[in-house]
Amino acid sequence: MAEPGVETRTRSSVITARAAATFEPVGRSVATARAFVRDTLQGWGYTDVVDDAVVLTSELVTNAVIHAGTAADVLCLRTENGVRIEVADRYPEREVPLQGTGRSATSPDSENGRGLLLCAALASRWGVEYSPTHKQVWFQLDLPERPVGTRAAGPLLATDLLPVADDRVRVAVTQIDRSGCITAWNEDAERLFGYAADQVVGKPLGDFAAWPHTPGIGTGIAEALRLSRWEGSYGIRGTDGRVIPVYASHLRVRDTNGEPSTVCLLVRDYERAILQSPPRTPVDSSNESRTTDPFEVFIGSPAPDDLDGLLQRTVERARDMLDGDAAFLLLATDDETELEVRATTGLPSARQRFARVPVEAAGTGRYSSARMPAVHEDLLAVPGSVPLLNGTGMRSVVTVPLKVEGRLTGSLGVAAEASGRYSNEEALRLQFAADRIALAVESARLGELERLRRGSLSFLVEASDLLAGTLDRDQTLALMAQMTVPTLATWCAVYTIADPTSEPYLSYVLHEDEERIDGLKALLSKIPPPEPVPSPGARVWTAPADAAHQAALRTSMRELGLGSTPLSSGIGTTLATASAVGGETVVLPLVARNRVIGMLTLGKPSDDHFRQEILELAEDLSRRAALALDNARLYSERTAISQSLQRSLLPPGLPQIPGVEVDVIYRAAGEGNEVGGDFYDLFPIRENAYGFAIGDVCGTGPEAAAVTGLARHALRLLAREGFGGPAVLERLNAAILDEGARSRFLTLLYGELWPQPDGSALLKVVCAGHPLPLRLRQDGSVEPAAEPQPLLGVMEDLELYEQTVTLDPGDVLLCVTDGVTERREGPRMLGDDGLAEVLTTCTGLTAGAVTARIMRAVERFAAEPPSDDMAILAMRVPEPHQE
Repeated sequence: MAEPGVETRTRSSVITARAAATFEPVGRSVATARAFVRDTLQGWGYTDVVDDAVVLTSELVTNAVIHAGTAADVLCLRTENGVRIEVADRYPEREVPLQGTGRSATSPDSENGRGLLLCAALASRWGVEYSPTHKQVWFQLDLPERPVGTRAAGPLLATDLLPVADDRVRVAVTQIDRSGCITAWNEDAERLFGYAADQVVGKPLGDFAAWPHTPGIGTGIAEALRLSRWEGSYGIRGTDGRVIPVYASHLRVRDTNGEPSTVCLLVRDYERAILQSPPRTPVDSSNESRTTDPFEVFIGSPAPDDLDGLLQRTVERARDMLDGDAAFLLLATDDETELEVRATTGLPSARQRFARVPVEAAGTGRYSSARMPAVHEDLLAVPGSVPLLNGTGMRSVVTVPLKVEGRLTGSLGVAAEASGRYSNEEALRLQFAADRIALAVESARLGELERLRRGSLSFLVEASDLLAGTLDRDQTLALMAQMTVPTLATWCAVYTIADPTSEPYLSYVLHEDEERIDGLKALLSKIPPPEPVPSPGARVWTAPADAAHQAALRTSMRELGLGSTPLSSGIGTTLATASAVGGETVVLPLVARNRVIGMLTLGKPSDDHFRQEILELAEDLSRRAALALDNARLYSERTAISQSLQRSLLPPGLPQIPGVEVDVIYRAAGEGNEVGGDFYDLFPIRENAYGFAIGDVCGTGPEAAAVTGLARHALRLLAREGFGGPAVLERLNAAILDEGARSRFLTLLYGELWPQPDGSALLKVVCAGHPLPLRLRQDGSVEPAAEPQPLLGVMEDLELYEQTVTLDPGDVLLCVTDGVTERREGPRMLGDDGLAEVLTTCTGLTAGAVTARIMRAVERFAAEPPSDDMAILAMRVPEPHQE
């Protein structure tokens, strides 16, 4: 039932639309509820009652979620004459303030607080309804009556004061579906941005929109497209890569099937007056007693949560407040020596964003410092007094400082194309507004800075992990580029310096648009590289932008000279490259171990600047990348030297033995090793006599390889001196023992081979502790071809003997190291018997086919890769060729 004495709602009102939402009992819900009501009413076109509705909803939802501690249900109902809003909570306390009784609203969390008092003051009708479980407060706001045919009007202006527009005003109309993709693209959009409809339909608007973006902060484009109504500035990238500033008006609609979409109207930014909503008329004097927050009076409610949104709203309101053509806001650096451009409207913002100007300008007087308000009646009288406005056509400007506790935090300015537009009165009004927003701006800036620092720390940790995970030089270069693009820059190039006497070499180029990499690489290859300066920090490099602009100009003039109307692909590429590198380019040195080993070059597209926080992050990254790149260089050099030395331990090639086929397969264990403890050799001793050996030194790696080199070279020398097999091995045993603590025991199979006139081959072999050689006969039988004898490197006095083996045509002699026979899979081992079984299947195969089959069987025996060196040597006497 309704509370006595309070008017209830009129039941005869026809409801034409409704919107409802529930908000949890947390502080953030109040701001969310305000945004919900504002967006709903703006979407319905009820802008005249938005502010009152937001104020009342804010108070009622605060009572519910903060003071009563319950969830709040908000229901918006549209009628033909106004809007009704109902706010319900789950705390049905029954008390209504009675005006004129002398009772005061002593507590804001009681029912006789200011929420209901505001309803009584602002609403056309209002009421309170109770149930056993909840309480509902509702209020009705009627639309003001307007003269027939009038929605909004402005004063009569002189022609020179009218907004500037092109001869043919074009309004781009595009429609965006639920997923953010373009579904419609009109002819004006094609003329403004250069894309035909079939080039953009079906693609996300975010692919073409240059939305204000800061690393670590959301872009906001998806949120803007979901709002019932949105109006503001951003950019669209044209076909030439340049960003075209636009002013846009978004309206959320739904079709007859209930499917939502967003209609976007876009004009050039300097033609914003075509779409921009007129300023609200002042409220009538009957509401002058209403108390409002001066900050929200200037910024509007709700205030943007992110810094970029707050700054953009600030410059737009400042421009409108002083009826200017442009406005700008700069934030001071921590040391208060420079100001950084963070938001502009009516100016080429892409060219100015993040540019820096000194706080104290050259000269003296009232215009020389940003710490004091200043009014410039005519900029032509003092050229260069406001560098930000050079070349923009602005004649008069007023600037005021933003200060927090006496410290300069920024500067706010409004400019006009006409001279003499501003006086000290406007400066006072703007200073008053700046004082209202200075604290909020500084708070948002510190919040953004904290998010950036956290994001930078995570970025550097991830970058360090990635760079530490590789020792490959080319992969390190690729990682450096991929980490900077597009997170820190639009494109990057890495120059490397091999040694102090070498010139910088262009080693890697990357652009966020892969189609522009080749053009960018060609451009950078034609200009001298930057000077390798070891001093830390980023320095500006203008050569790429100058070269790109000159190349584009020459190509354009050449094409025009030929009289061809359409632009060719060559000029298109040149213009695209010029746009890609036309912005700011900086160079950071790559310094490792007190030497400049290269340069990291970062670039932005046309008319864009780097912000200081990004440059500081890039400098941290360059230090880590330089050390990783130098480590990769040192590792590559060490690996190359190691592999070169290892290759010298292998025989240069296998000699051709008449009447005998020979094939070898060798695998060294360990990453980066080409030679280990296993080795082989086959060499001529004298005419028609050849020596062969296959051995295994205890262990793997460089120490085993050293004994390998000793054994292989000693065998050749001793055999060519005429010593027989036992004598060769006995002298090698003595040489190994002479190494003392560096000696290692060695298993060795050594033999000498003599091809015979009848097509057979005579072999004399000595098997010193090595796996026995296996002989495969033509009938498929396999048998050992030698007897075991003591290994080398253990005892001083060895008594070795040699055994004679004759290989008939079709026979195969297989020699392997223990890496083959000791191949394991769990408890199983291939062993001598397993090797012999595989060899029985090789009857009739060539020597190369025999080694390949043995190797394949060894690899398939276990799933894990081999952990020991392996050598396989096969010698076969072929059958006589049948005519």
